[in-house]
Amino acid sequence: MAAFARLLERLLWPASKKQESEEEEEEGHGTHHRPQSLLDAPRCVQRPHGGAAASCGLSFGASAVQGWRAHMEDAHCVWLALPGLPPGWAFFAVLDGHGGARAALFGARHLPDHVLEALGPAPGEPEGVRGALRQAFLSADARLRALWPRGEPGGSTALALLVSPRFLYLAHCGDSRAMLSRAGAMAFSTEDHRPLRPRERERIHNAGGTIYRRRLEGSLAISRALGDFAYKEAPGRPPELQRVSAEPEVTALARQAEDEFVLLASDGVWDAMSGAALAGLVASRLCLGLAPELLCAQLLDTCLCKGSRDNMTCILVCFPGAPRPCEEAIRKELALDAALGRRVAELCSSAQEPPSLNTVFWTLASEDIPDLPPGGGLYCKATVIAEAYSQLRQASGRRW
Repeated sequence: MAAFARLLERLLWPASKKQESEEEEEEGHGTHHRPQSLLDAPRCVQRPHGGAAASCGLSFGASAVQGWRAHMEDAHCVWLALPGLPPGWAFFAVLDGHGGARAALFGARHLPDHVLEALGPAPGEPEGVRGALRQAFLSADARLRALWPRGEPGGSTALALLVSPRFLYLAHCGDSRAMLSRAGAMAFSTEDHRPLRPRERERIHNAGGTIYRRRLEGSLAISRALGDFAYKEAPGRPPELQRVSAEPEVTALARQAEDEFVLLASDGVWDAMSGAALAGLVASRLCLGLAPELLCAQLLDTCLCKGSRDNMTCILVCFPGAPRPCEEAIRKELALDAALGRRVAELCSSAQEPPSLNTVFWTLASEDIPDLPPGGGLYCKATVIAEAYSQLRQASGRRW
């Protein structure tokens, strides 16, 4: 939406792109090898999609946005059924590329095949599946190396959720992150693979690597990834003991009736919101009856408005215990949207000169507005505010 893009451009775009990029590099947040160029205006277009597996009561939504980055380097994949396995098995993955999108696209296309091959027709749970996921990541990385010309830069984080009737398996390498909401609270979250984590640091040093400014060789902010083969050349060491490893950390969680949802997302989402805030926001939107794919789109819009400058991808997987639509929550949300629309109209009509959209937003931010979405606050209502403002502009005869 044009109004929403204008709001982001004027409300949140740093005064100095160069200064912001330098600060990001100093803090070591990015996963790329060098600062990416940033656009003058964000690309906000999303293509949310979703689906359901009725036999196991599972539904999902997914969406992605390029945002401020000059290129889109995220990818994702969804398999609601796995060939050769009984109903109730499903696979989801988010991949966040750096130094190009090739490794992320490769992972989205081929990682599921490697998982299926490693699982076989009768995987043993949970340890057999954990070992299969480890092997699948390593074999996918080996295949990518065989296809990739020596010395070509770039790589990708990889985060996967494998669902079985009895367990939830989370496998990840890098800083894309997943969290499980159970009984109304965040019950589990993956931990990013950073060079300064003790186990990662030990492996890096043993492989002859160095850590400078919290980055591997002063360049890479993560310590596990697909690709990045320039960091996988230590002689005599197996793939899982190189400076950068594709070996995933795999967690098996026994499923419970209280399981609500798992959120998988690239690091641009977690840069903007904490796990607890995301859990609260997702639960509140599910109480409104919002479809998972539309919820993902709203979540990414909220993160854009809160200042994330990275590509962002998220997948929301909902289980039978997920929050159900609540009439009281829906009533309050409709009342909130109506109140925000009226307040935007008041601010525009009372001013001598038509205020800018970002002036309207920050005025509202300074006010005590009840029933704002938990976790997202007024940022979650940026599109509502932008739409109300845009409609007033179109309807007004005054000069805007």
